[in-house]
Amino acid sequence: MTSVLVIEDDPTTREVLRRYLTRATLEVTEAGTGTEGLAAFLSAPPDLVILDLMLPGIDGLDVCERIRRSSEVPIMILTALGSESDRVVGLEQGADDYVVKPFSPREVTLRAQRLLRRTAPERAPSTVSDGDLELDLSARRATRAGVELAMTAREFDLLAFLISHPDQAFRRSELLRQVWDWDFGDDSTVTVHVRRLREKVEADPSRPRRLQTVWGVGYRYQPLGADG
Repeated sequence: MTSVLVIEDDPTTREVLRRYLTRATLEVTEAGTGTEGLAAFLSAPPDLVILDLMLPGIDGLDVCERIRRSSEVPIMILTALGSESDRVVGLEQGADDYVVKPFSPREVTLRAQRLLRRTAPERAPSTVSDGDLELDLSARRATRAGVELAMTAREFDLLAFLISHPDQAFRRSELLRQVWDWDFGDDSTVTVHVRRLREKVEADPSRPRRLQTVWGVGYRYQPLGADG
């Protein structure tokens, strides 16, 4: 059964999320502090982490950063902090999705299911390559010059989508729909992920050749081919 680790200090919120996630046939493990959450993660790595940012002791951002040191498991953050800067910080720490409190538990469950579907292995092996960059869509692995790149689930999804549609410009809102399955959301989500991807696939992230900005529109993937 697909497993979800919920790290949330409010017992009522944990109970509501557990009920909804269990109804969706997900196996739920709960933790009330960052320390307990990290211990639960290490003892039985889940398929998805739902993580509150405002935790006693070790806060959610620190938990997220520590998980990212060893795992690319998808992470959804729950935050009562609604400003753009707060959400961006969570994404920069490696989160794949966020929900602002107060939230609908049904929405959290639907987002969890979508995130799990997007991070599930593909049925048929398939690779996409551009110069020294290669993506194995089946294994969800990206390498550059033979060296495996550490990527979150959303980073991989975004890169896979863009490299599979070379030379096409996409608005940030289009990428939110195509990659995140969001009909609406904060465009800075895309901006943060593109910036992080450039640090991994560009020779000079400050002068990107692959992940190019199309001013007034959004982004496009420009193949380098044999010159990559």
